[in-house]
Amino acid sequence: MKIAYLDCFSGISGDMLVGALLDAGLSLDQLKGGLCRLDLGAYEIHAVREARHQIYGTRFLVAEQETVHAHRNLREIQSMIQRSDLPETVQHKSIEIFEGLARAEGAIHNRPPEEVHFHEVGAVDSIVDIVGAVYGLECLNVEKIFVSPLPVGSGFTTCAHGTIPIPAPATLSLLKGIPVIDSGTRHEMVTPTGAALVRELAASFGPMPPMTMESIGYGVGTRDLLDRPNLLRILIGTEAPAHETETVVVLETNVDDCNPEWLGFLMEKLFDAGALDVVFFPAQMKKGRPGVHIQVVGLPRQEDGLMAVMIAETTTLGVRFRYCQRRVQKRASKEVDSPWGRIRVKAVTDKTGLLRYAPEYEECRQTALTHGIPLREVYEWIAGLNARISQAP
Repeated sequence: MKIAYLDCFSGISGDMLVGALLDAGLSLDQLKGGLCRLDLGAYEIHAVREARHQIYGTRFLVAEQETVHAHRNLREIQSMIQRSDLPETVQHKSIEIFEGLARAEGAIHNRPPEEVHFHEVGAVDSIVDIVGAVYGLECLNVEKIFVSPLPVGSGFTTCAHGTIPIPAPATLSLLKGIPVIDSGTRHEMVTPTGAALVRELAASFGPMPPMTMESIGYGVGTRDLLDRPNLLRILIGTEAPAHETETVVVLETNVDDCNPEWLGFLMEKLFDAGALDVVFFPAQMKKGRPGVHIQVVGLPRQEDGLMAVMIAETTTLGVRFRYCQRRVQKRASKEVDSPWGRIRVKAVTDKTGLLRYAPEYEECRQTALTHGIPLREVYEWIAGLNARISQAP
Protein backbone atom coordinates (compact mmCIF):
# COMPACT_ATOMS: atom_id res chain seq x y z
CA MET A 1 0.00 0.00 0.00
CA LYS A 2 1.27 3.50 -0.88
CA ILE A 3 1.28 5.73 2.20
CA ALA A 4 2.47 9.23 3.08
CA TYR A 5 3.72 10.84 6.27
CA LEU A 6 3.35 14.59 6.79
CA ASP A 7 6.15 15.93 8.98
CA CYS A 8 4.59 19.21 10.10
CA PHE A 9 7.51 20.76 11.97
CA SER A 10 6.39 24.20 10.71
CA GLY A 11 2.67 23.54 10.66
CA ILE A 12 0.56 23.08 7.56
CA SER A 13 -1.50 25.04 5.06
CA GLY A 14 -3.22 24.03 1.85
CA ASP A 15 -0.63 25.59 -0.46
CA MET A 16 2.22 23.98 1.51
CA LEU A 17 0.65 20.54 1.06
CA VAL A 18 0.19 21.01 -2.70
CA GLY A 19 3.76 22.32 -2.94
CA ALA A 20 5.06 19.27 -1.06
CA LEU A 21 3.17 16.94 -3.43
CA LEU A 22 4.66 18.73 -6.46
CA ASP A 23 8.11 18.49 -4.90
CA ALA A 24 7.60 14.77 -4.30
CA GLY A 25 6.79 14.02 -7.93
CA LEU A 26 3.31 15.27 -8.79
CA SER A 27 3.30 16.71 -12.32
CA LEU A 28 2.25 20.37 -12.52
CA ASP A 29 0.64 19.70 -15.91
CA GLN A 30 -1.35 16.83 -14.41
CA LEU A 31 -2.47 19.07 -11.56
CA LYS A 32 -3.52 21.80 -14.01
CA GLY A 33 -5.45 19.23 -16.03
CA GLY A 34 -7.46 18.23 -12.99
CA LEU A 35 -8.11 21.72 -11.63
CA CYS A 36 -9.25 23.08 -15.00
CA ARG A 37 -12.35 20.90 -14.62
CA LEU A 38 -13.59 23.29 -11.92
CA ASP A 39 -15.57 26.34 -13.05
CA LEU A 40 -13.47 28.86 -11.14
CA GLY A 41 -13.02 31.60 -13.70
CA ALA A 42 -9.67 33.00 -14.79
CA TYR A 43 -6.64 32.11 -12.68
CA GLU A 44 -3.16 30.70 -13.08
CA ILE A 45 -1.09 28.34 -10.95
CA HIS A 46 2.69 28.28 -10.68
CA ALA A 47 5.31 26.15 -8.95
CA VAL A 48 8.62 27.81 -8.10
CA ARG A 49 11.73 26.60 -6.29
CA GLU A 50 12.45 28.56 -3.11
CA ALA A 51 14.59 28.01 -0.03
CA ARG A 52 13.83 28.36 3.64
CA HIS A 53 16.97 28.21 5.83
CA GLN A 54 18.86 26.92 2.77
CA ILE A 55 16.53 23.94 2.32
CA TYR A 56 14.91 24.10 -1.10
CA GLY A 57 11.39 23.02 -1.86
CA THR A 58 8.43 23.93 -4.06
CA ARG A 59 6.21 26.91 -3.44
CA PHE A 60 2.72 26.64 -4.92
CA LEU A 61 1.15 29.90 -6.06
CA VAL A 62 -2.32 30.76 -7.33
CA ALA A 63 -2.75 34.02 -9.27
CA GLU A 64 -6.38 35.07 -9.52
CA GLN A 65 -7.09 37.48 -12.37
CA GLU A 66 -10.07 39.06 -10.64
CA THR A 67 -9.34 41.66 -7.99
CA VAL A 68 -12.46 40.96 -5.90
CA HIS A 69 -12.71 37.57 -4.17
CA ALA A 70 -16.05 35.80 -4.45
CA HIS A 71 -17.67 34.85 -1.14
CA ARG A 72 -19.13 31.44 -1.87
CA ASN A 73 -21.32 29.41 0.44
CA LEU A 74 -21.15 25.66 1.01
CA ARG A 75 -23.89 24.81 -1.47
CA GLU A 76 -22.17 26.76 -4.27
CA ILE A 77 -18.88 25.01 -3.65
CA GLN A 78 -20.56 21.59 -3.47
CA SER A 79 -22.35 22.25 -6.77
CA MET A 80 -19.13 23.43 -8.45
CA ILE A 81 -17.26 20.28 -7.43
CA GLN A 82 -20.13 17.97 -8.37
CA ARG A 83 -20.43 19.56 -11.83
CA SER A 84 -16.78 18.79 -12.56
CA ASP A 85 -15.71 15.47 -14.00
CA LEU A 86 -13.08 14.94 -11.35
CA PRO A 87 -12.84 11.37 -10.00
CA GLU A 88 -15.69 10.53 -7.65
CA THR A 89 -13.32 9.91 -4.75
CA VAL A 90 -11.77 13.37 -5.21
CA GLN A 91 -15.20 14.99 -5.32
CA HIS A 92 -16.39 13.15 -2.23
CA LYS A 93 -13.30 13.94 -0.10
CA SER A 94 -13.16 17.58 -1.24
CA ILE A 95 -16.81 18.14 -0.35
CA GLU A 96 -16.34 16.51 3.05
CA ILE A 97 -13.46 18.90 3.78
CA PHE A 98 -15.62 21.93 2.94
CA GLU A 99 -18.48 20.51 5.01
CA GLY A 100 -16.11 20.20 7.97
CA LEU A 101 -15.05 23.81 7.51
CA ALA A 102 -18.69 24.92 7.30
CA ARG A 103 -19.58 23.11 10.52
CA ALA A 104 -16.63 24.72 12.32
CA GLU A 105 -17.41 28.22 11.02
CA GLY A 106 -21.13 27.77 11.68
CA ALA A 107 -20.55 26.78 15.31
CA ILE A 108 -18.35 29.84 15.86
CA HIS A 109 -20.74 32.31 14.20
CA ASN A 110 -23.90 30.65 15.53
CA ARG A 111 -25.49 29.73 12.22
CA PRO A 112 -26.24 26.48 10.31
CA PRO A 113 -23.39 25.20 8.09
CA GLU A 114 -25.41 25.75 4.90
CA GLU A 115 -25.75 29.46 5.74
CA VAL A 116 -22.03 30.01 6.19
CA HIS A 117 -20.44 32.25 3.58
CA PHE A 118 -16.79 31.40 3.19
CA HIS A 119 -14.53 34.41 2.87
CA GLU A 120 -10.86 33.50 2.62
CA VAL A 121 -11.69 29.79 2.26
CA GLY A 122 -14.24 30.50 -0.48
CA ALA A 123 -11.69 32.31 -2.64
CA VAL A 124 -10.17 30.71 -5.71
CA ASP A 125 -6.79 30.02 -4.09
CA SER A 126 -8.29 28.13 -1.15
CA ILE A 127 -10.56 26.02 -3.37
CA VAL A 128 -7.59 25.23 -5.60
CA ASP A 129 -5.51 24.29 -2.54
CA ILE A 130 -8.12 21.89 -1.13
CA VAL A 131 -9.18 20.22 -4.36
CA GLY A 132 -5.61 20.28 -5.65
CA ALA A 133 -4.29 18.51 -2.54
CA VAL A 134 -6.95 15.79 -2.72
CA TYR A 135 -6.45 15.37 -6.48
CA GLY A 136 -2.66 15.32 -6.11
CA LEU A 137 -2.78 12.53 -3.53
CA GLU A 138 -5.05 10.58 -5.88
CA CYS A 139 -2.61 11.07 -8.77
CA LEU A 140 0.28 9.80 -6.65
CA ASN A 141 -1.81 6.77 -5.58
CA VAL A 142 -1.46 7.57 -1.89
CA GLU A 143 -4.01 5.43 -0.07
CA LYS A 144 -3.31 6.35 3.56
CA ILE A 145 -1.87 9.44 5.25
CA PHE A 146 -0.20 9.73 8.66
CA VAL A 147 0.48 13.11 10.26
CA SER A 148 2.83 14.30 13.00
CA PRO A 149 1.54 16.34 15.96
CA LEU A 150 0.79 19.89 14.80
CA PRO A 151 2.66 22.94 16.16
CA VAL A 152 0.34 25.90 16.63
CA GLY A 153 1.31 29.55 16.92
CA SER A 154 0.00 32.47 18.94
CA GLY A 155 -0.77 36.17 18.58
CA PHE A 156 -3.42 37.82 16.41
CA THR A 157 -4.27 38.04 12.73
CA THR A 158 -6.68 40.08 10.62
CA CYS A 159 -9.30 38.47 8.41
CA ALA A 160 -12.72 39.33 6.94
CA HIS A 161 -14.26 39.03 10.42
CA GLY A 162 -11.76 41.48 11.94
CA THR A 163 -8.91 40.79 14.34
CA ILE A 164 -8.96 37.25 15.70
CA PRO A 165 -6.60 35.23 17.93
CA ILE A 166 -4.15 32.66 16.63
CA PRO A 167 -4.90 29.80 16.24
CA ALA A 168 -8.05 30.98 14.48
CA PRO A 169 -11.28 29.79 16.16
CA ALA A 170 -12.15 27.65 13.12
CA THR A 171 -8.69 26.07 13.21
CA LEU A 172 -9.00 25.16 16.89
CA SER A 173 -12.45 23.68 16.32
CA LEU A 174 -11.09 21.49 13.52
CA LEU A 175 -8.15 20.38 15.68
CA LYS A 176 -10.32 18.81 18.40
CA GLY A 177 -9.02 15.32 19.11
CA ILE A 178 -5.77 15.96 17.20
CA PRO A 179 -2.43 16.17 19.09
CA VAL A 180 -1.01 19.72 19.07
CA ILE A 181 2.06 21.38 20.58
CA ASP A 182 2.97 25.00 21.22
CA SER A 183 5.45 26.11 18.56
CA GLY A 184 6.56 29.12 20.59
CA THR A 185 6.11 31.24 17.45
CA ARG A 186 3.85 34.27 17.16
CA HIS A 187 2.65 33.40 13.67
CA GLU A 188 -0.17 31.32 12.25
CA MET A 189 1.36 27.86 11.84
CA VAL A 190 -1.79 25.87 11.03
CA THR A 191 -4.38 27.50 8.79
CA PRO A 192 -8.09 26.54 8.74
CA THR A 193 -7.52 24.97 5.32
CA GLY A 194 -4.56 22.94 6.60
CA ALA A 195 -6.50 21.82 9.68
CA ALA A 196 -9.50 20.79 7.56
CA LEU A 197 -7.30 18.80 5.18
CA VAL A 198 -5.51 16.76 7.84
CA ARG A 199 -8.69 16.21 9.85
CA GLU A 200 -10.39 14.60 6.87
CA LEU A 201 -7.44 12.88 5.22
CA ALA A 202 -5.27 11.60 8.10
CA ALA A 203 -5.58 7.98 9.19
CA SER A 204 -3.77 8.79 12.46
CA PHE A 205 -1.49 11.30 14.16
CA GLY A 206 1.84 10.56 15.82
CA PRO A 207 5.28 9.18 14.93
CA MET A 208 6.20 8.06 11.43
CA PRO A 209 4.80 4.60 10.60
CA PRO A 210 6.99 1.74 9.33
CA MET A 211 7.53 2.38 5.63
CA THR A 212 9.98 2.03 2.76
CA MET A 213 10.53 5.58 1.49
CA GLU A 214 10.33 6.23 -2.24
CA SER A 215 10.13 10.02 -2.49
CA ILE A 216 10.45 13.10 -0.27
CA GLY A 217 9.01 16.54 -0.92
CA TYR A 218 9.15 19.96 0.73
CA GLY A 219 6.30 22.45 0.42
CA VAL A 220 7.42 26.03 0.98
CA GLY A 221 5.38 28.37 3.18
CA THR A 222 4.91 32.08 2.56
CA ARG A 223 6.88 33.47 5.50
CA ASP A 224 10.54 33.24 6.38
CA LEU A 225 10.56 32.19 10.05
CA LEU A 226 13.55 32.96 12.23
CA ASP A 227 13.49 29.84 14.40
CA ARG A 228 12.85 27.13 11.78
CA PRO A 229 12.56 26.49 8.03
CA ASN A 230 8.99 27.23 7.02
CA LEU A 231 8.45 23.96 5.16
CA LEU A 232 6.06 21.03 5.15
CA ARG A 233 7.86 17.73 4.56
CA ILE A 234 6.10 14.77 2.99
CA LEU A 235 7.53 11.25 2.86
CA ILE A 236 5.87 8.88 0.41
CA GLY A 237 6.52 5.16 0.26
CA THR A 238 5.26 1.66 0.77
CA GLU A 239 3.78 0.58 4.07
CA ALA A 240 5.82 -2.09 5.82
CA PRO A 241 3.75 -5.15 6.79
CA ALA A 242 2.56 -4.77 10.37
CA HIS A 243 3.92 -8.19 11.34
CA GLU A 244 7.44 -7.27 10.18
CA THR A 245 8.18 -3.77 11.46
CA GLU A 246 6.56 -1.49 13.99
CA THR A 247 7.40 1.64 15.96
CA VAL A 248 7.90 1.27 19.70
CA VAL A 249 8.87 3.63 22.50
CA VAL A 250 11.77 2.67 24.76
CA LEU A 251 11.79 4.20 28.27
CA GLU A 252 14.86 3.99 30.50
CA THR A 253 16.00 5.15 33.89
CA ASN A 254 18.74 4.33 36.41
CA VAL A 255 18.16 4.06 40.16
CA ASP A 256 20.58 3.37 43.01
CA ASP A 257 18.36 4.15 46.01
CA CYS A 258 15.30 2.02 45.21
CA ASN A 259 14.23 -0.87 47.47
CA PRO A 260 14.90 -4.03 45.38
CA GLU A 261 11.64 -5.55 46.63
CA TRP A 262 9.77 -2.82 44.80
CA LEU A 263 11.11 -3.87 41.40
CA GLY A 264 9.01 -7.03 41.15
CA PHE A 265 5.90 -4.96 41.89
CA LEU A 266 7.05 -2.38 39.33
CA MET A 267 7.34 -5.06 36.64
CA GLU A 268 3.81 -6.30 37.35
CA LYS A 269 2.41 -2.77 37.17
CA LEU A 270 4.21 -2.07 33.89
CA PHE A 271 2.89 -5.23 32.25
CA ASP A 272 -0.59 -4.40 33.55
CA ALA A 273 -0.20 -0.98 31.86
CA GLY A 274 0.49 -2.69 28.53
CA ALA A 275 4.30 -2.85 28.38
CA LEU A 276 5.62 -5.15 25.66
CA ASP A 277 8.82 -5.90 27.58
CA VAL A 278 10.45 -4.96 30.90
CA VAL A 279 14.12 -5.65 31.67
CA PHE A 280 16.32 -4.86 34.68
CA PHE A 281 20.13 -4.64 34.25
CA PRO A 282 22.73 -4.32 37.02
CA ALA A 283 24.53 -0.98 36.81
CA GLN A 284 27.59 0.59 38.44
CA MET A 285 26.63 4.18 39.20
CA LYS A 286 28.36 7.28 40.50
CA LYS A 287 30.48 7.03 43.65
CA GLY A 288 30.68 3.29 43.04
CA ARG A 289 27.12 2.62 44.13
CA PRO A 290 25.41 -0.49 42.68
CA GLY A 291 22.23 0.34 40.86
CA VAL A 292 19.61 -0.95 38.42
CA HIS A 293 19.04 0.12 34.83
CA ILE A 294 15.31 -0.19 34.04
CA GLN A 295 14.31 -0.54 30.39
CA VAL A 296 10.67 -0.67 29.26
CA VAL A 297 9.34 -1.19 25.72
CA GLY A 298 5.81 -0.22 24.75
CA LEU A 299 3.67 1.15 21.96
CA PRO A 300 3.96 4.92 21.33
CA ARG A 301 0.43 5.56 22.60
CA GLN A 302 1.38 3.95 25.95
CA GLU A 303 4.30 6.33 26.57
CA ASP A 304 2.61 8.58 29.13
CA GLY A 305 1.02 5.71 31.08
CA LEU A 306 4.22 3.67 31.31
CA MET A 307 6.25 6.70 32.30
CA ALA A 308 3.74 7.53 35.04
CA VAL A 309 4.13 4.01 36.48
CA MET A 310 7.95 4.27 36.43
CA ILE A 311 7.89 7.60 38.25
CA ALA A 312 5.27 6.52 40.79
CA GLU A 313 6.79 3.14 41.67
CA THR A 314 10.52 4.01 41.81
CA THR A 315 12.73 6.73 43.24
CA THR A 316 13.71 8.03 39.79
CA LEU A 317 13.79 11.77 39.15
CA GLY A 318 13.40 11.41 35.39
CA VAL A 319 12.82 8.96 32.54
CA ARG A 320 14.53 8.97 29.14
CA PHE A 321 12.51 7.93 26.10
CA ARG A 322 13.13 7.37 22.42
CA TYR A 323 11.30 5.88 19.46
CA CYS A 324 12.76 3.05 17.46
CA GLN A 325 11.74 0.35 15.02
CA ARG A 326 11.49 -3.32 15.81
CA ARG A 327 10.94 -6.21 13.44
CA VAL A 328 8.71 -9.00 14.66
CA GLN A 329 7.45 -12.23 13.22
CA LYS A 330 3.80 -12.88 12.56
CA ARG A 331 2.24 -14.59 15.56
CA ALA A 332 -1.18 -15.55 16.87
CA SER A 333 -2.65 -17.42 19.81
CA LYS A 334 -3.89 -20.93 18.99
CA GLU A 335 -5.18 -23.96 20.85
CA VAL A 336 -3.78 -27.45 20.12
CA ASP A 337 -4.73 -30.93 21.34
CA SER A 338 -2.30 -32.37 23.91
CA PRO A 339 -2.24 -35.47 26.15
CA TRP A 340 -3.66 -33.20 28.89
CA GLY A 341 -6.40 -31.61 26.82
CA ARG A 342 -6.47 -28.37 24.85
CA ILE A 343 -3.43 -26.12 25.39
CA ARG A 344 -3.02 -22.54 24.18
CA VAL A 345 0.28 -21.88 22.39
CA LYS A 346 1.76 -19.07 20.32
CA ALA A 347 1.76 -19.84 16.57
CA VAL A 348 4.72 -18.07 14.89
CA THR A 349 5.11 -17.81 11.10
CA ASP A 350 8.41 -16.69 9.56
CA LYS A 351 8.94 -14.95 6.19
CA THR A 352 9.13 -18.29 4.37
CA GLY A 353 5.74 -19.33 5.73
CA LEU A 354 7.21 -21.91 8.11
CA LEU A 355 5.01 -22.42 11.18
CA ARG A 356 6.24 -23.26 14.67
CA TYR A 357 4.62 -23.29 18.10
CA ALA A 358 6.06 -21.48 21.10
CA PRO A 359 4.96 -22.38 24.65
CA GLU A 360 3.03 -19.87 26.76
CA TYR A 361 4.48 -20.04 30.26
CA GLU A 362 1.28 -19.41 32.23
CA GLU A 363 -0.61 -22.00 30.16
CA CYS A 364 2.13 -24.60 30.59
CA ARG A 365 2.41 -23.82 34.30
CA GLN A 366 -1.33 -24.30 34.83
CA THR A 367 -1.26 -27.58 32.88
CA ALA A 368 1.65 -28.87 35.00
CA LEU A 369 -0.10 -27.95 38.27
CA THR A 370 -3.46 -29.37 37.21
CA HIS A 371 -2.06 -32.75 36.11
CA GLY A 372 0.79 -33.05 38.62
CA ILE A 373 3.52 -33.29 35.98
CA PRO A 374 6.86 -31.48 35.61
CA LEU A 375 6.72 -28.19 33.75
CA ARG A 376 9.62 -29.41 31.62
CA GLU A 377 7.44 -32.25 30.29
CA VAL A 378 4.89 -29.82 28.87
CA TYR A 379 7.60 -27.77 27.20
CA GLU A 380 9.20 -30.91 25.71
CA TRP A 381 5.86 -32.05 24.30
CA ILE A 382 5.46 -28.71 22.46
CA ALA A 383 9.05 -29.01 21.14
CA GLY A 384 8.12 -32.47 19.81
CA LEU A 385 5.04 -30.96 18.17
CA ASN A 386 7.31 -28.60 16.23
CA ALA A 387 9.50 -31.52 15.15
CA ARG A 388 6.43 -33.34 13.80
CA ILE A 389 5.36 -30.22 11.86
CA SER A 390 8.80 -29.84 10.24
CA GLN A 391 8.79 -33.50 9.15
CA ALA A 392 5.31 -33.37 7.66
CA PRO A 393 5.22 -33.57 3.82
